[in-house]
This record gives sequence, structure tokens and C-alpha cells, in this order.
Amino acid sequence: MKQLLWLIGICLTLPLNAQHFEEFFEHRTLRVDYIFSGDSKKQQISVDGLSTYPIWAGKTKKLAINPLKGNGSIRVNDETTGELLYTYSFSSLFQEWLDTDEANHIQRAFENTFLVPFPKKDVIITINLFDISHKRIAKLSHKVSPNDILIEKKGFEDITPYRILQRGNVKNPIDVAILAEGYTAHEMNRFYQDAEKAMESIFNHEPFKSNKEKFNFIAVGSISKDTGVSIPHKDRWRATAFGAHFDTFYSERYLTTRNVKSIHDALAGIPYEHIILLANTDQYGGGGIYNSYTLTSAHHEMFEPVVVHEFGHSFGGLADEYFYEQDTMTDIYPLDIEPWEPNITTLVNFESKWKSMLKEGTPIPTSSSDTKSYPLGVYEGGGYSTKGIYRPAFDCRMRTNTFANFCPACQAALTKLINFYTD
Repeated sequence: MKQLLWLIGICLTLPLNAQHFEEFFEHRTLRVDYIFSGDSKKQQISVDGLSTYPIWAGKTKKLAINPLKGNGSIRVNDETTGELLYTYSFSSLFQEWLDTDEANHIQRAFENTFLVPFPKKDVIITINLFDISHKRIAKLSHKVSPNDILIEKKGFEDITPYRILQRGNVKNPIDVAILAEGYTAHEMNRFYQDAEKAMESIFNHEPFKSNKEKFNFIAVGSISKDTGVSIPHKDRWRATAFGAHFDTFYSERYLTTRNVKSIHDALAGIPYEHIILLANTDQYGGGGIYNSYTLTSAHHEMFEPVVVHEFGHSFGGLADEYFYEQDTMTDIYPLDIEPWEPNITTLVNFESKWKSMLKEGTPIPTSSSDTKSYPLGVYEGGGYSTKGIYRPAFDCRMRTNTFANFCPACQAALTKLINFYTD
């Protein structure tokens, strides 16, 4: 009964003036599962399934606007008029994999799930994937009819148990779901404590601290058979709710899962837009993918700064600001193209980044010896490269775990995104 009353409360707080939304959509969710597959030479997209949830937790305004470009986009168009009704952007683990050496030798397939408001009329949904040069590498358009009998109902009953950690007090708060990965039924109390700690870690950082009332946080008690998560380089395998493991792309610290559908199945019927998975392990690592999920170790000593860093990726689309002294890795970000991430620049289109925030007379680029004079500058090194890519501050939460805060440019980018979703 408490679940039902809370869900009704969410529905009652939806904007009353969202006439455009209500003209084209119902206040429930259409979930579309896709398979992204291929190799470095050829990529394709396939529809894997359609389902519906009883509520909609996403945006009801600015439906045809993307605040960030991302590495892909989903677009919903009216079939009759062609009008763009809804869109949002994302990145994917598949696109990261395309830049690995393995992608030159073998084909792989990756699950991807996207949520859009449930249409009242027939629509055309289009998925676009872009490469590191922002060129489209794959596209799929398909028709969806709201009366399709094969749209499966999910989340109408048997909802995964959850606790409300934080309830925002604005009309359309941002819904963040925290899931348990590698916690058995007997460890749920520990998970809920870890989820509270993760949320508080995020709220300890600006601009989340000043915008706390704009967020709902929910802890979802997804149960695993085994304790812990898989660590392949230690030959340690665990049967967990979402099959998370370290050694993604053979990088020991990269903790991810490709079982995306199981994540969304666990969340069916629960309002959510952004996802954090907490791994029941003290092994160091994590990962964050824009508009997909954050996944991080819950019991390593650096858990608190890491979960905030990874949420900067998955929620804010922020880039890594660290770099490797021995390897410029300039193939990650082409130096003749401006990255879409708001906190790094190649200076190709610096006007679109934090240039307007700079103190008058700030040298471009800014020397590392001038950090006291220019806390916000244009410091070389970022996006994994020592040369040709620049970051806003000498240090930042997106660069090191030991630095306490997001830099001013990252804070401004996060604030802009929070306001986009809630104003």
C-alpha cells in the first residue's frame, strides 16, 4: 500500500502545464531494448524487445532538446507529421569497446535499454550512434504502435523492494535509483546503509548540495545469490543480480556489466531516470557511462570520492580530466574536433565551454605554475592525453580522488544540467 500511495503522489506532482507532453504521450513508460553489435569496421543496431511501465519519471518539458550531444541519440517522431516529439542523448559501453584492439579482430554484441514516454499515436523511433569524430556510424528507425499486443507489461506487480532515501520537493525532481549488486538477502541492511552513504557523498559536493531538493533517491534491494562480484584476474567468479565484473576490456579497475536488461527489469515499476549500482566488494574500481549507469565498489576506502566521480560521468556527461604521462593516447579525442563533454576542450570551439567564466587576462593555455593566480584556467592535459586537450582547473573531482570538489567549470555544467531537467 505504501508503494502505491507513493507512486500516486509522484503522478500528482507532474507538471499541470505540460500540454505538449499530454497531447502526444501518456504518463507511463515505453521501454525499448536494443542490441548494438559489430566490430571496428561495421556496426549495427537491432530491436530486442518492447515493454511498458505504469509510470513515467522522465522529463515532461523541453522534450525535443538534448542538453548534451553524447555519443548517441534516441529520437521519437510522429509517424504522420514527422514532428520530433522527444529526444535524449547517451553513451554506451559498446562504443567504448569499438576503440579497443579486440574490436579489430572479433564481433561482439551489447545490450542497451532506453526509456521514452509512452506515445498516444504511432511513432517512429530512431537510434543514432556516433564515433569519436562525431560521425554517424549506425542508425536504425522503426515504427512503434501503442496498441501493439507484443508490448510486454512490466512493473505492474512484483516490484523489487525499495526504500525512499530522499524525496525532492520540486514539481519534477530527478529520480536516481541505487541498486544492490553482490548483496545476498541477508546483506540487505548493509546495502541500504551503503546506499545512504553513496547519496550523502553526492550531496556533500556542489552543486548537488545546493540542489538537494531537486532529487529523489531510491535504494532498490536487488538480491544476489553470491556475495561480492566477479574479479577475473583473480579467477574469482560470482553469481550476482547483474553479472558485474572487473577487468572490463582487460583493465583491472574497470568495473561494468553488460547485462543491462536485468538492471531495468529490477527497476520496473519504480520511478527512475539515473542508475547507480553498488558492488559489494572492497576491490578498487568503478565505471560511469553517460545516461546509462554508475557502478562502483562500495567497500573500498575510496568509495565516497569514486561514486561521486563516476556519477559525474553517468549523470553529468563529464569527461575524465586525468592523463597518462607515458602515453598521450591522442586517438581517444581527435584534436581537430571539440569534444562534446563540457569540461575538456581542444580549443577548436572553446567559446562553447568555460571561456566566458575565465578571469580577464587568463593565459590560454594556462601554466601549471599559475594555479594560485588562475584557479580557473586552461590547463593542458585531460581526456587521458598530456598534449592538445585542456581542462578547467589544475585539480578537480574529475581528475583525482584526493581533491575534495568539482572545479568551477564542472559545477557550472552540472548546475546547467540539473536546471534543464527541473526548471
